[in-house]
Amino acid sequence: MNVVITGANRGIGLALVKYYIAQGHSVFGVCRNSSDELRQSGCTVIAGVDLAQPDLLGDKLAQLKELKIDILINNAGVLGRESLDDWDPNTIDYQFRINALGPLLVTQTLRACLNESSKVCLITSRMGSMEDNGSGGYYGYRMSKAALNAMGVSLAHDLRPYNIAVGIFHPGFVQTEMVNGNGDISARTAAERLAARIDELSLDNSGQFRHSNGDKLPW
Repeated sequence: MNVVITGANRGIGLALVKYYIAQGHSVFGVCRNSSDELRQSGCTVIAGVDLAQPDLLGDKLAQLKELKIDILINNAGVLGRESLDDWDPNTIDYQFRINALGPLLVTQTLRACLNESSKVCLITSRMGSMEDNGSGGYYGYRMSKAALNAMGVSLAHDLRPYNIAVGIFHPGFVQTEMVNGNGDISARTAAERLAARIDELSLDNSGQFRHSNGDKLPW
């Protein structure tokens, strides 16, 4: 299979790259800045892709245009920590560009590369859930992930006639640089769980919001 993963240079993205490489698949790691680990992983690195610059996406992803993509994993994301008393509209806007608009633009750009039975995956967060929000704060991250979830549901409807399923997955609280190494599970464990959810993904469960452990999450 051909697997394309954004945000592939570190954290969950890098762990997913390593997982699919170990399974014998052809992996294409998309990132803004590469890393030694990514270059040494055995994947094809597509660097210089900045989701905050939509006008350049077509050119930056051009080398994938002839590829038949079996799994597209939109993993790239950023986290801000705004509170009601300490916030910056520029950081909120940036999170929307990377977390919500970016995955949509990548999917639109690579849509012609998707086959019948391809799978599109969005790595989101339960922090985008309205019902699950018990603490407030994190305005840009919560809003951008809620927008990503809404986009994923629309995408599931629009791609269903083409037999393409869409997964909306929360990876768990993962020990990555984004959260300063805090977390309940390693990036490797998150990647293994996410891969299991991707294996299960079909038109029957397309557009559902799920935890990497398999639980269905509230909107």
